[in-house]
Amino acid sequence: MKQSLTSLEKKWILYDVANSAFTMMVSTIIPIYFHALGDAAGVSPTDYLAYWGYALSIATLLTAILGPLIGAAGDRGRRKKMYFALSLVIYDSTLADVTTDERMDDVSSAGYAFGYIGSCIPFIACLVLVLMSGKIGLSPMNAMSISLFITAVWWLLVSAPILKVYEQKNYLQDEKEQSVNIGSQLLRSLKGIAGDKKVWTFLLAFFFYIDGVYTIIDMSTAYGSSLGLDSSAMLLALLVTQFVAFPSALLIGRLSRRYKSSTLITICISAYFCIAVFAFFLAHTWQFWVLAVFVGMFQGGIQALSRSYFARITPPERSGEYFGFFDICGKGASIIGTTMMGIVTQATGRQNFGVGGLALFFLIGLVLFRISAKEAGKS
Repeated sequence: MKQSLTSLEKKWILYDVANSAFTMMVSTIIPIYFHALGDAAGVSPTDYLAYWGYALSIATLLTAILGPLIGAAGDRGRRKKMYFALSLVIYDSTLADVTTDERMDDVSSAGYAFGYIGSCIPFIACLVLVLMSGKIGLSPMNAMSISLFITAVWWLLVSAPILKVYEQKNYLQDEKEQSVNIGSQLLRSLKGIAGDKKVWTFLLAFFFYIDGVYTIIDMSTAYGSSLGLDSSAMLLALLVTQFVAFPSALLIGRLSRRYKSSTLITICISAYFCIAVFAFFLAHTWQFWVLAVFVGMFQGGIQALSRSYFARITPPERSGEYFGFFDICGKGASIIGTTMMGIVTQATGRQNFGVGGLALFFLIGLVLFRISAKEAGKS
């Protein structure tokens, strides 16, 4: 970086470390455990993948509905700290409060980078418990329960530093604006987004390309399990993803000093298009390892740069409500991705057809993002 991370930036980054451990647990160990339950109940691999996709869709829908309401409430006065427990909508929107405009790409990338490497600590502990449960006298259910507890304690301890020191700088200060009901506030934000082409085209692009990213994250072990790949090997491969993602995210943050973030996001979307095509032909465990490495190379970059890019093109005093819609596009998109995988898999009886369809989402997202970047260049 041009200068060392400040104390506040470091504490903000730690929250990424806290959250990433939970994300790692939900997207890796729990799907494999669910698959084991499905096998015991006689559920077919195609139905298992579909059911897991539907379950994720329902959970994500609830999060997407709450996102804008939480974000808008956080913009009133200095309330974001009060709502911080409601997690990522508020957390992402605080980026402008903890760093400067020119450092956003670096800090956002560092957040994802250290989130990946830091989450490996509780994940390895949980992985050992799950894989060795029989040898140490634990039932799979007890091992899973202990793993969830470990993850919860990790989140509590690692998120504490930012909660102690965070102070909101950007918020709605006009008393008249604060007195407006949240529904009217959100409607006004929608009008503002609709009137700014660079913002709404980015959100639309983000909706499509992040759909593919989140679906790959959420469904990777579920997809591999449905193909009959070895569970232990898949978990180790995903651990490799975390280690690859750490330096890759930091590298992309450094590259953002020399190249436009719009150029780097374009490269990341294009890389993910190739990853989706490769996943269509996945049939062996070694291919899953290759997939894991390439996902690690671009996963942190595309998420980090998208977060900082959006923070840069939106009004900072309305960051909460704008990031609420950002979260809708992210969470809402993954509903479509997981649901699409479920429907296509059940309709065709071919798991690879479901994941191959994600390539189209990346293609659409790429075209729309280039339109947004062109508009941003004019302003």
